Amino acid sequence: MTGFDVVTGAFSYSGAAIARELQATGRRVRTLTGHPGRVPEPGAAGGIEVRPLDFADPAALAEAMRGAGTLYNTYWVRFAHGSVDHPVAVTRSRVLLQAAAEAGVRRIVHVSITNPSPDSPYPYFRGKAAVEEALGDLGVSHAVLRPAVLFGGSGVLINNIAWLLRRLPVFAVGGTGAYRLRPIHIDDLARLAVRAGRSDATEVIDAVGPERPTFDELVHTIRNLVGSRSRIIHVPGTVIPVAGRALGLVLRDTLLTADEYQGMADGLADTDGPATGETGLTQWMADHKDTLGRVYANELTRHFR
Repeated sequence: MTGFDVVTGAFSYSGAAIARELQATGRRVRTLTGHPGRVPEPGAAGGIEVRPLDFADPAALAEAMRGAGTLYNTYWVRFAHGSVDHPVAVTRSRVLLQAAAEAGVRRIVHVSITNPSPDSPYPYFRGKAAVEEALGDLGVSHAVLRPAVLFGGSGVLINNIAWLLRRLPVFAVGGTGAYRLRPIHIDDLARLAVRAGRSDATEVIDAVGPERPTFDELVHTIRNLVGSRSRIIHVPGTVIPVAGRALGLVLRDTLLTADEYQGMADGLADTDGPATGETGLTQWMADHKDTLGRVYANELTRHFR
Protein backbone atom coordinates (compact mmCIF):
# COMPACT_ATOMS: atom_id res chain seq x y z
CA MET A 1 0.00 0.00 0.00
CA THR A 2 1.10 3.55 -0.65
CA GLY A 3 0.42 6.87 1.01
CA PHE A 4 0.78 7.93 4.62
CA ASP A 5 -1.36 8.75 7.62
CA VAL A 6 -0.78 11.12 10.53
CA VAL A 7 -1.06 10.04 14.17
CA THR A 8 -0.76 12.42 17.08
CA GLY A 9 1.49 11.03 19.82
CA ALA A 10 2.77 7.90 18.06
CA PHE A 11 5.35 7.39 20.82
CA SER A 12 2.74 7.65 23.58
CA TYR A 13 -0.05 5.19 24.52
CA SER A 14 -3.11 5.06 22.27
CA GLY A 15 -1.23 6.82 19.48
CA ALA A 16 1.50 4.19 19.58
CA ALA A 17 -1.03 1.37 19.29
CA ILE A 18 -2.71 3.04 16.31
CA ALA A 19 0.66 3.63 14.64
CA ARG A 20 1.59 -0.06 15.05
CA GLU A 21 -1.71 -1.16 13.56
CA LEU A 22 -1.30 1.18 10.60
CA GLN A 23 2.22 -0.05 9.91
CA ALA A 24 1.00 -3.64 10.09
CA THR A 25 -1.37 -2.85 7.22
CA GLY A 26 1.44 -1.32 5.15
CA ARG A 27 0.70 2.35 5.76
CA ARG A 28 3.46 4.90 6.30
CA VAL A 29 3.05 6.83 9.53
CA ARG A 30 3.95 10.41 10.32
CA THR A 31 3.51 11.59 13.89
CA LEU A 32 2.89 15.01 15.38
CA THR A 33 4.42 15.10 18.84
CA GLY A 34 4.62 17.74 21.53
CA HIS A 35 7.11 15.62 23.48
CA PRO A 36 10.39 15.65 21.54
CA GLY A 37 12.09 13.90 24.46
CA ARG A 38 10.08 10.77 23.69
CA VAL A 39 11.29 10.52 20.12
CA PRO A 40 13.64 7.52 19.77
CA GLU A 41 17.20 7.94 18.54
CA PRO A 42 17.60 8.24 14.76
CA GLY A 43 17.00 4.86 13.18
CA ALA A 44 15.04 3.60 16.21
CA ALA A 45 11.69 5.24 15.48
CA GLY A 46 10.37 2.23 13.60
CA GLY A 47 10.09 4.10 10.32
CA ILE A 48 7.80 6.78 11.79
CA GLU A 49 8.37 10.29 10.44
CA VAL A 50 8.37 12.96 13.13
CA ARG A 51 6.97 16.49 13.01
CA PRO A 52 6.32 18.90 15.90
CA LEU A 53 2.85 19.31 17.34
CA ASP A 54 3.13 23.08 17.64
CA PHE A 55 -0.29 24.64 18.15
CA ALA A 56 1.22 28.12 17.86
CA ASP A 57 2.12 27.42 14.21
CA PRO A 58 -1.02 26.29 12.36
CA ALA A 59 0.68 26.72 8.97
CA ALA A 60 3.40 24.24 9.94
CA LEU A 61 0.77 21.81 11.24
CA ALA A 62 -1.09 22.01 7.93
CA GLU A 63 2.13 21.49 5.98
CA ALA A 64 3.00 18.45 8.10
CA MET A 65 -0.38 16.90 7.22
CA ARG A 66 -0.50 17.85 3.56
CA GLY A 67 -0.91 14.73 1.43
CA ALA A 68 -2.03 12.53 4.34
CA GLY A 69 -4.93 10.16 3.92
CA THR A 70 -6.19 10.13 7.50
CA LEU A 71 -5.45 12.01 10.70
CA TYR A 72 -5.78 9.88 13.84
CA ASN A 73 -6.19 12.36 16.65
CA THR A 74 -5.50 11.22 20.22
CA TYR A 75 -4.50 14.64 21.61
CA TRP A 76 -6.06 15.56 24.96
CA VAL A 77 -5.18 16.24 28.59
CA ARG A 78 -6.43 14.04 31.41
CA PHE A 79 -6.40 16.84 34.00
CA ALA A 80 -5.41 20.50 34.26
CA HIS A 81 -1.71 21.00 34.90
CA GLY A 82 0.25 24.23 34.85
CA SER A 83 -1.12 26.54 32.18
CA VAL A 84 -2.90 23.76 30.28
CA ASP A 85 -6.48 22.92 31.24
CA HIS A 86 -9.43 21.47 29.35
CA PRO A 87 -10.52 24.76 27.70
CA VAL A 88 -6.94 25.18 26.43
CA ALA A 89 -7.02 21.60 25.13
CA VAL A 90 -10.26 22.40 23.27
CA THR A 91 -8.69 25.47 21.66
CA ARG A 92 -5.62 23.49 20.65
CA SER A 93 -7.76 20.70 19.23
CA ARG A 94 -9.66 23.19 17.08
CA VAL A 95 -6.34 24.51 15.73
CA LEU A 96 -5.22 20.98 14.86
CA LEU A 97 -8.50 20.00 13.19
CA GLN A 98 -8.66 23.21 11.17
CA ALA A 99 -5.08 22.67 10.02
CA ALA A 100 -6.02 19.15 8.89
CA ALA A 101 -8.93 20.53 6.88
CA GLU A 102 -6.72 23.18 5.26
CA ALA A 103 -4.16 20.48 4.41
CA GLY A 104 -6.82 18.53 2.52
CA VAL A 105 -6.72 15.47 4.80
CA ARG A 106 -9.34 13.06 3.46
CA ARG A 107 -10.60 11.74 6.79
CA ILE A 108 -10.21 12.31 10.53
CA VAL A 109 -10.56 9.63 13.19
CA HIS A 110 -10.90 11.27 16.58
CA VAL A 111 -10.56 9.55 19.96
CA SER A 112 -13.11 11.03 22.38
CA ILE A 113 -14.74 9.61 25.55
CA THR A 114 -17.95 7.82 26.49
CA ASN A 115 -20.86 10.11 27.33
CA PRO A 116 -19.48 13.55 26.34
CA SER A 117 -21.98 16.36 26.84
CA PRO A 118 -21.89 20.13 26.43
CA ASP A 119 -23.99 20.32 29.61
CA SER A 120 -21.73 18.06 31.69
CA PRO A 121 -20.70 19.41 35.10
CA TYR A 122 -17.22 18.02 34.39
CA PRO A 123 -14.81 20.00 32.18
CA TYR A 124 -13.30 16.81 30.74
CA PHE A 125 -16.62 15.64 29.29
CA ARG A 126 -17.69 19.18 28.30
CA GLY A 127 -14.39 19.64 26.52
CA LYS A 128 -14.67 16.36 24.65
CA ALA A 129 -18.17 17.36 23.50
CA ALA A 130 -16.84 20.71 22.27
CA VAL A 131 -14.12 19.01 20.21
CA GLU A 132 -16.64 16.61 18.69
CA GLU A 133 -18.79 19.61 17.74
CA ALA A 134 -15.79 21.35 16.15
CA LEU A 135 -15.02 18.21 14.17
CA GLY A 136 -18.60 18.01 12.93
CA ASP A 137 -18.48 21.64 11.80
CA LEU A 138 -15.37 21.08 9.63
CA GLY A 139 -17.13 19.36 6.76
CA VAL A 140 -14.43 16.66 6.63
CA SER A 141 -15.31 12.96 6.54
CA HIS A 142 -14.78 11.68 10.07
CA ALA A 143 -15.35 9.06 12.72
CA VAL A 144 -15.42 9.46 16.49
CA LEU A 145 -14.35 6.67 18.82
CA ARG A 146 -15.62 6.86 22.39
CA PRO A 147 -13.64 4.66 24.80
CA ALA A 148 -14.15 4.68 28.57
CA VAL A 149 -11.23 2.87 30.22
CA LEU A 150 -8.22 1.52 28.32
CA PHE A 151 -6.17 -1.47 29.42
CA GLY A 152 -3.21 -3.40 28.07
CA GLY A 153 0.27 -2.20 27.24
CA SER A 154 1.26 0.64 29.53
CA GLY A 155 -2.30 1.42 30.64
CA VAL A 156 -2.64 3.27 33.93
CA LEU A 157 -5.90 2.55 35.79
CA ILE A 158 -5.91 -1.25 36.03
CA ASN A 159 -2.16 -1.37 36.65
CA ASN A 160 -2.24 1.22 39.43
CA ILE A 161 -5.19 -0.41 41.19
CA ALA A 162 -3.10 -3.60 41.25
CA TRP A 163 -0.05 -1.64 42.47
CA LEU A 164 -2.02 -0.19 45.37
CA LEU A 165 -3.56 -3.57 46.25
CA ARG A 166 -0.10 -5.13 46.36
CA ARG A 167 1.14 -2.50 48.82
CA LEU A 168 -1.68 -1.06 50.94
CA PRO A 169 -3.22 -2.87 53.90
CA VAL A 170 -6.56 -1.22 53.08
CA PHE A 171 -8.10 -0.24 49.72
CA ALA A 172 -11.03 2.18 49.79
CA VAL A 173 -13.94 1.99 47.33
CA GLY A 174 -16.20 5.02 47.13
CA GLY A 175 -19.86 4.47 47.92
CA THR A 176 -21.29 1.07 47.03
CA GLY A 177 -18.86 0.59 44.14
CA ALA A 178 -21.84 -0.48 42.02
CA TYR A 179 -20.99 1.92 39.18
CA ARG A 180 -19.89 0.06 36.05
CA LEU A 181 -17.00 0.41 33.59
CA ARG A 182 -16.61 -0.78 29.99
CA PRO A 183 -12.84 -1.27 29.53
CA ILE A 184 -11.41 -1.88 26.06
CA HIS A 185 -7.98 -3.29 25.21
CA ILE A 186 -5.67 -0.75 23.61
CA ASP A 187 -5.09 -2.99 20.57
CA ASP A 188 -8.85 -3.36 20.05
CA LEU A 189 -9.14 0.43 20.08
CA ALA A 190 -6.35 0.65 17.50
CA ARG A 191 -8.08 -1.87 15.24
CA LEU A 192 -11.34 0.06 15.49
CA ALA A 193 -9.52 3.28 14.64
CA VAL A 194 -7.78 1.89 11.56
CA ARG A 195 -11.01 0.27 10.36
CA ALA A 196 -12.79 3.61 10.79
CA GLY A 197 -10.00 5.34 8.87
CA ARG A 198 -10.67 3.14 5.85
CA SER A 199 -14.40 3.88 5.86
CA ASP A 200 -16.21 6.82 4.31
CA ALA A 201 -19.10 6.83 6.76
CA THR A 202 -19.54 9.61 9.29
CA GLU A 203 -19.95 7.61 12.48
CA VAL A 204 -19.71 7.66 16.26
CA ILE A 205 -18.58 4.39 17.81
CA ASP A 206 -18.64 3.45 21.48
CA ALA A 207 -15.23 1.77 21.83
CA VAL A 208 -16.04 -0.66 24.63
CA GLY A 209 -15.07 -4.21 25.50
CA PRO A 210 -17.19 -7.30 26.17
CA GLU A 211 -17.12 -7.02 29.99
CA ARG A 212 -18.97 -4.53 32.17
CA PRO A 213 -17.91 -5.04 35.79
CA THR A 214 -18.88 -2.83 38.66
CA PHE A 215 -15.91 -1.03 40.18
CA ASP A 216 -16.28 -3.14 43.30
CA GLU A 217 -16.18 -6.35 41.23
CA LEU A 218 -13.13 -5.09 39.35
CA VAL A 219 -11.18 -4.34 42.54
CA HIS A 220 -12.04 -7.72 44.08
CA THR A 221 -11.02 -9.52 40.89
CA ILE A 222 -7.66 -7.75 40.75
CA ARG A 223 -7.11 -8.41 44.47
CA ASN A 224 -7.67 -12.13 44.00
CA LEU A 225 -5.56 -12.39 40.86
CA VAL A 226 -2.47 -10.68 42.30
CA GLY A 227 -2.74 -12.47 45.64
CA SER A 228 -3.28 -9.29 47.63
CA ARG A 229 -4.22 -9.37 51.32
CA SER A 230 -5.43 -5.79 51.25
CA ARG A 231 -8.76 -5.27 52.99
CA ILE A 232 -11.35 -3.67 50.70
CA ILE A 233 -13.59 -1.22 52.51
CA HIS A 234 -16.41 1.08 51.40
CA VAL A 235 -16.25 4.76 52.33
CA PRO A 236 -18.33 7.83 51.46
CA GLY A 237 -17.56 9.10 47.99
CA THR A 238 -16.31 12.40 49.37
CA VAL A 239 -13.40 10.56 51.01
CA ILE A 240 -11.96 9.24 47.73
CA PRO A 241 -10.67 12.53 46.23
CA VAL A 242 -9.12 13.47 49.59
CA ALA A 243 -7.39 10.09 49.86
CA GLY A 244 -6.34 10.36 46.21
CA ARG A 245 -4.71 13.76 46.82
CA ALA A 246 -2.86 12.44 49.87
CA LEU A 247 -1.52 9.43 47.98
CA GLY A 248 -0.68 11.68 45.05
CA LEU A 249 1.54 13.82 47.26
CA VAL A 250 3.44 10.73 48.35
CA LEU A 251 3.73 9.40 44.80
CA ARG A 252 4.38 12.82 43.22
CA ASP A 253 1.49 12.19 40.85
CA THR A 254 -2.18 12.97 40.27
CA LEU A 255 -3.73 9.66 41.25
CA LEU A 256 -7.41 10.50 40.85
CA THR A 257 -9.19 13.84 40.60
CA ALA A 258 -12.53 14.61 42.22
CA ASP A 259 -14.12 14.98 38.77
CA GLU A 260 -12.72 11.64 37.61
CA TYR A 261 -14.13 9.83 40.63
CA GLN A 262 -17.51 11.56 40.44
CA GLY A 263 -17.81 10.99 36.69
CA MET A 264 -17.16 7.29 37.18
CA ALA A 265 -19.62 7.17 40.10
CA ASP A 266 -22.20 8.89 37.87
CA GLY A 267 -21.90 6.06 35.34
CA LEU A 268 -20.03 8.00 32.66
CA ALA A 269 -17.50 5.17 32.13
CA ASP A 270 -20.34 2.84 31.15
CA THR A 271 -22.56 2.33 28.10
CA ASP A 272 -25.48 0.05 27.29
CA GLY A 273 -24.46 -0.65 23.69
CA PRO A 274 -22.89 -3.78 22.24
CA ALA A 275 -19.19 -4.53 22.63
CA THR A 276 -16.96 -3.29 19.83
CA GLY A 277 -13.75 -4.73 21.30
CA GLU A 278 -13.06 -8.44 21.60
CA THR A 279 -10.47 -8.82 24.37
CA GLY A 280 -11.93 -9.82 27.73
CA LEU A 281 -10.56 -7.87 30.67
CA THR A 282 -10.70 -10.71 33.20
CA GLN A 283 -8.78 -13.17 31.03
CA TRP A 284 -6.24 -10.50 30.12
CA MET A 285 -5.66 -9.71 33.80
CA ALA A 286 -5.33 -13.42 34.58
CA ASP A 287 -2.74 -13.77 31.80
CA HIS A 288 -0.74 -10.83 33.21
CA LYS A 289 -1.29 -11.32 36.95
CA ASP A 290 2.40 -11.90 37.68
CA THR A 291 3.44 -8.52 36.25
CA LEU A 292 0.28 -6.46 36.81
CA GLY A 293 0.96 -3.68 39.30
CA ARG A 294 4.62 -4.48 39.84
CA VAL A 295 5.65 -0.99 38.68
CA TYR A 296 3.64 2.16 39.35
CA ALA A 297 2.61 4.14 36.24
CA ASN A 298 3.20 7.83 37.03
CA GLU A 299 1.02 10.08 34.88
CA LEU A 300 2.89 13.30 35.65
CA THR A 301 6.21 11.71 34.76
CA ARG A 302 4.81 10.43 31.47
CA HIS A 303 3.32 13.67 30.28
CA PHE A 304 4.91 16.60 32.05
CA ARG A 305 8.35 15.74 33.46
